[in-house]
Amino acid sequence: MYCPKCGYSDSKVVDSRQSEDRKTIRRRRECLRCKFRFTTYERYEETPILVLKKDGTTEEFDREKILRGLIRSAEKRPVSIEQMNEIVDSIEKELSNSMTKQIKSNKIGELVMDKLKDVDEVAYVRFASVYRSFKDTKSFYEELKKMLEDSGKFDEEK
Repeated sequence: MYCPKCGYSDSKVVDSRQSEDRKTIRRRRECLRCKFRFTTYERYEETPILVLKKDGTTEEFDREKILRGLIRSAEKRPVSIEQMNEIVDSIEKELSNSMTKQIKSNKIGELVMDKLKDVDEVAYVRFASVYRSFKDTKSFYEELKKMLEDSGKFDEEK
């Protein structure tokens, strides 16, 4: 870090404090040549996650968009806003840790459905019906059948 007064390239840290948001560190430094004290701030760099949509366009990841979809699918269901926020937090953390900076929208939809299935099956079916754009009752039935088979609750008559 160069001294703003004399331009010398070496300084020592006198004091460090983390900001309230825990994303910034404030450091008081002292130039080793002229003893001038100055303040620097360090922040970690956040690279936004880009979402590649079905039509080929990209947009920045928006957690509120996922939350709105969850709220709609869980309407009049025993799913709390805390549970929905946990789902969104979990997905956001998973995407951030994936080390990929661009993700396909269908991957995000699958993550939402995987997590929602464990919370409320009706909300899951509602979300899936919009996400997968069921064309008719047969495709809707096939999704229900698959879900019930996965949970061991489906015994088709033979």
